[in-house]
Amino acid sequence: MPNRLVNERSPYLIQHKDNPVDWYPWGDEAFERAKKESKPIFLSIGYATCHWCHVMEKESFEDEDIASYLNQHFISIKVDREERPDIDHTYMPVCQMLTGQGGWPLTIVMTPEKEAFYAATYIPKQARFGRLGLPQILRGIKGMWVHEPEKIRKAVEQIKKGYENYSHHESGEYPDTRALENAYAYFEKNFDGLNGGFGKAPKFPSPHNLMFLFREWKEHGNDHALEMALTTLKKMRLSGLWDHLGYGFHRYSTDEEWLLPHFEKMLYDQALMLLAYAEGWQISKNDLFKQTSYQIIEYLLSRMKSDDGGFFSAEDADSEGEEGKYYTWTFHELEELRASKQISTDEFEFLCEHFQLSLEGNMINEATRQSTGRTILHLHEPLQERELVKWTVLRSKLLAIRSGRIAPLCDDKILCDWNALLLVALSTAARIFQDTDLEHLCLELDAFIDKHFRRDSSNSIKEHSIRHVYKAGSSTIDGFAEDYVFLVWAKLELYRLFQSAHYLKESISLANQVLSQFWDSDKGGIFQSNHNDSQVFGPQKVLYDGAIPSSNSSFALSLMQLYHLTGDEKWANYAHRIGASFSHEWTLNGGSITVGMMSLQYHYYSPTQWVLVKGNDDGVDDASSLANEFKEVLGNHFLPNAIVHELTADNVKELTSEIPYLSLYAKNRENTILFRCSNYSCDRPMERLSELKNYLDND
Repeated sequence: MPNRLVNERSPYLIQHKDNPVDWYPWGDEAFERAKKESKPIFLSIGYATCHWCHVMEKESFEDEDIASYLNQHFISIKVDREERPDIDHTYMPVCQMLTGQGGWPLTIVMTPEKEAFYAATYIPKQARFGRLGLPQILRGIKGMWVHEPEKIRKAVEQIKKGYENYSHHESGEYPDTRALENAYAYFEKNFDGLNGGFGKAPKFPSPHNLMFLFREWKEHGNDHALEMALTTLKKMRLSGLWDHLGYGFHRYSTDEEWLLPHFEKMLYDQALMLLAYAEGWQISKNDLFKQTSYQIIEYLLSRMKSDDGGFFSAEDADSEGEEGKYYTWTFHELEELRASKQISTDEFEFLCEHFQLSLEGNMINEATRQSTGRTILHLHEPLQERELVKWTVLRSKLLAIRSGRIAPLCDDKILCDWNALLLVALSTAARIFQDTDLEHLCLELDAFIDKHFRRDSSNSIKEHSIRHVYKAGSSTIDGFAEDYVFLVWAKLELYRLFQSAHYLKESISLANQVLSQFWDSDKGGIFQSNHNDSQVFGPQKVLYDGAIPSSNSSFALSLMQLYHLTGDEKWANYAHRIGASFSHEWTLNGGSITVGMMSLQYHYYSPTQWVLVKGNDDGVDDASSLANEFKEVLGNHFLPNAIVHELTADNVKELTSEIPYLSLYAKNRENTILFRCSNYSCDRPMERLSELKNYLDND
C-alpha cells in the first residue's frame, strides 16, 4: 500500500512511496499531527542518486519492524534536499555541530515545533563498529521523549545556542589582499603533489578552487599555482573519477588517488568541471583538456538532456542494488568477451596494460574495505595518438556492451540553479573555443530557462516569479537565492559571448530582484530563502562554497562584473558590503570561499576594459573581418578579469544606452579599432592585429 509520497513529484520521494514507513512530505499536515499526538518528528533528508540513502532505505525503511516502530511513536517526514535546499541548509549545521561531520542521508529528530535535538547521517540497521543501530536509537529517543522531556528541552536549547554562534558572522572592513594570500597559502600547504587535489581522502573536485589558482597565476606569474591546478585537472581526468566509456565525472573520490569514486553523476559537477577544463585549455593548450570539455558536453547531450531543452539533475550511483556495477568490470567478464570474439586478444591486453585491468580488481567496498573483484578503468598517463586510435574502436565496443546492462536511475527533475550554472559553463566554453554549435546550445538552454522558470503563460518576464523545479510539464517551488544568482551570472556570460545588450539588461533586472527579495538590509549579504516554513532558526545565509559556489560568493563576483561592465558604483557598493559582512571568514578561510576570493581578485587585480569598435568598412564574413580576428586573438588568451565590449552598427545604440561611457568610443566607426583601458586610462588604440599580438605576448 503506497504511503503519502505517492503523489509527490520528486524522484527521491517517489522512491520511498512503497516503504512501510508512513512517510509525510514536508508540510503543515505532518507537523499538525505531531502536535496533536505529541510525537517527535523523524526527518530524513537525501536525494535520488545518493548511495548511502539507498542503503539506509533497504536496510531500515523497508524493514517492517522498524517501520512499525516509527509509525507508532514518530511522525516521519521525507525531504529531497535538491528540491528543498533551504531545509537541508537549516538542519545540516545541526548535524555538523553535534557529530563533527555532515552528509546524506541526513537524519534529524525534532519536536513538532521543528526544534532539532538529535542528528546523524547514515545509521546502520544493526549496531556495528561501535555505532548503535537504528532500532536502539529510536527506542532511546522514544524513552527520553516520554520519561525525560527535560533532557529534550536542554538539548534543544543547547542546539539553539550553538546555532546562534554558527550563524554569527563577524563583519568588518572589506577584506584586503591578505585574504587572497591566506587562501593561496591554504592550497599550497594542502596540495597533494603526487595525486593532485588538496588534502587527504575523501577528495572532492571543487573546480572553482582551480579557477582561483588560475587567476593567482595570471596576476602574479605564480607558476606553482598553475602547476597545482593543471596537475589536478590531469590527474582527475585520468582517474576513476572520470567515466572513460560514457564520459562525465562521478561525484567525488573516497581515496587519495581519485580511483574509487562515489559513482553518482551530478549536473553541477559537469558544469563546474567544464568551466575549469575550458579555462585550463585556454591557458595550457593541452589537448586533453579540450577533449575533456567536449566529452563532458557529449555526455550531457546523450544522457542528461530532456526533449524540451533542459538538463536533468543526476544519474544514480547504484544499479541492480550495487554501487558502481554499471560502470565497472571483472577480469573474467572481459575474458569472456575475448573468448566470444566481441573484443580481440590485442584489445584485452590493451586494457590490462593501459587501463589497469587485473584478475584481483581494484575496487574496494567502502563499508567493509574488502575487494569486490571489480575493476575501475583508469589511466596512469594520457594515451598517445596511435593508442587513441585503438582506444576509440575498443571504447565503442565496450560502451555498446555496457549499454545492455540495467542503467542507473536518472533523476529527471530539472533545477533552475543547476541549469543556470551549466549555462555559465556552456557560454564560457563557447567563447573560449569560439564554437558556433555551442553558441546554439547556449541559446537553446537560455530559452528553456526563460520559458519554464521565468515566464508566465503570456510569455512576458515577470518580476519575483522564478521557480526552482521543472518536471512533467510544470514548474513548482518558489526560487531560492541560488536560482536568481546563478541566472545573473549566466546572463553576464551570455553578454560576454554575444555582446547583446539584451543579456546585460536581464542580468541587471535579475540582480535587482536578488536585492529586493534576499538582501539583508541590516547586516548585508543575501539570505538563502524566503520560505518561512524552513526558517526555524531565522533566515539563513550560505557563506562557504561547497560542491556548488554559495549564493553570496557568486553574487559578489557578479556584482563586481556588473560594476566594471556598466560603471555604475551601486554594484560595487553592494559587492563591498557582502565582503565586509563576512570580513572575518573571507580573510581567514578564503580557501573554502574561492568564488568569493575570485570577486576580490576582480577588485584588486585591475580589470582591463577592451572596447572593439567595428568599422563600417570591415569585412562581413569571418575570413575578411579584422574585428573577428581581434576577437579570435583575445579569445585565445586567458584574460579572466577582462571586460570586452564589441560595438557594431547593429548594437551601438542599445549598448550605449545601457553603458553610457561606451559612446566615447563609438563616435567614429569608419575604421575597426581596439581600445585597451585600465585604471581609468586608455592606451593608444590598436588598428593592426600585430599590435594586439605583441601586447598579449608581452603581458
